[in-house]
Amino acid sequence: MGTLTVIENIKPKGLGVRHAQTFLLFLAMLFAFSMRVNMSMAIVDMTNSENDKYFDWSYGVQSMILSSFFWGYVFLQIPGGELAKKFGGKILITISISVNSLLSLAMPIGAKYGGWQFVVGCRVLQGLTQAFVYPSMHHLVSQWIPLEEKGRLSTIIYAGGQLGIALQLIAAGFLATAWGWQAIFYANGTLGAIWTVAYLYFGSASPESSKLISEEELRYIQTSLGRVGGAKKYPTPFRKIATCLPFWAAVIAHCGQNWGFFTLMTEMPTYMAKVLDVNLTKNGVLSSLPYLAMYILSFPMGTMTDLIIRRGWLSVTNTRKLFNSIGLWGPALALIGLSYTPEGNMLLAVIMLTISVGINAGQYTGYMLISIDLAPNFSSSLMGISNCIANIISIIAPMVCGVIIQDETDPSEWRKVFFLASGVYFFTNLFFILFTTSTRQPWNDPDEEIGDVEKKTPEKASSVHI
Repeated sequence: MGTLTVIENIKPKGLGVRHAQTFLLFLAMLFAFSMRVNMSMAIVDMTNSENDKYFDWSYGVQSMILSSFFWGYVFLQIPGGELAKKFGGKILITISISVNSLLSLAMPIGAKYGGWQFVVGCRVLQGLTQAFVYPSMHHLVSQWIPLEEKGRLSTIIYAGGQLGIALQLIAAGFLATAWGWQAIFYANGTLGAIWTVAYLYFGSASPESSKLISEEELRYIQTSLGRVGGAKKYPTPFRKIATCLPFWAAVIAHCGQNWGFFTLMTEMPTYMAKVLDVNLTKNGVLSSLPYLAMYILSFPMGTMTDLIIRRGWLSVTNTRKLFNSIGLWGPALALIGLSYTPEGNMLLAVIMLTISVGINAGQYTGYMLISIDLAPNFSSSLMGISNCIANIISIIAPMVCGVIIQDETDPSEWRKVFFLASGVYFFTNLFFILFTTSTRQPWNDPDEEIGDVEKKTPEKASSVHI
């Protein structure tokens, strides 16, 4: 009788090409979210009647402008997932950042001559091309990031979005004060264009297509991901996906996350200005604190995720549930606290806002990684479906705020908004806890028997040596 030999997958020493790709994708997320949120700050100055030239837009028009990004964003999510699977993530993420950069550069002149209609059109086009961001990013993560480093490196990438929001909110106030709101869009467009050139030269769709990667690092990534011989491509099993309850549990959690997150992201500058009476420059700094907290907290959470799985303290499934609960139930409690903050107590209000957004970092190693756990071969398609549905919520949430808030200076109306977001956070995460799993699905690899697939399930990742 032969002896079964377990081959240890040795991690190459030092930094590798996968780390360079991680950094480039981190910057892509940073610039994408900067351009996604810049209007939330710019519109405060664009509609300020104290300026010599301002736009006399009603709150309804402003809400339409803020939500218009998501009209386009939702439309191409599912096609974006399929395109990422077919052509790879590099092409799509390049299109996304480059087009958004060009539109940002065109925004100031277009707004002057085309009014709010032009602004809405630009935001829709930016949303259309940013629809590729998450599907292509999920595809690139599934190609480049070894299982042993998934928590840490994927967190670095996705947390770039929060740092982008924070830096945008900080910089926007100073840029608008010094050179006018137009400088916000010019800065975003220029930085995005520089990234595009760098990524075209250094970026790669997969380790197999990289000309810079070493044989040792390539073998390490392929072995870790169970695809020695190169990545395989299969037609997307939409019927299997439609009946996969663990995936839909992740979609529900994604919807809850988007309701709370985008309610705060789009409305926080207005809340700061109208309720807390904070000027534009200070508004940007204070509004950025929650996203800086989220960015900073994402790293210990990502590291703890890898550690818990590697040490076998919890299964992958329970680890995902734990951190998703931190990421959604934590903000739910903080928003209730914010609702009862005494009127005029700006310090406590900012602290509660910071906690509600900062602790939300848990979702990066929660529902966000379920698609990759369940079916890495179809992770871009799964994320496209999930993001499409969840971002319908991103359209609805600001509009609901517009309906609820008739007087922007009335704290009691904002309290209703915060209570609603808290309830959505709670019940969507409860559904996630009850019905999700990280077990690799048999339909991930149609060529293999179910028994073989089970051997590769992420639930076994804790036994891999690094």
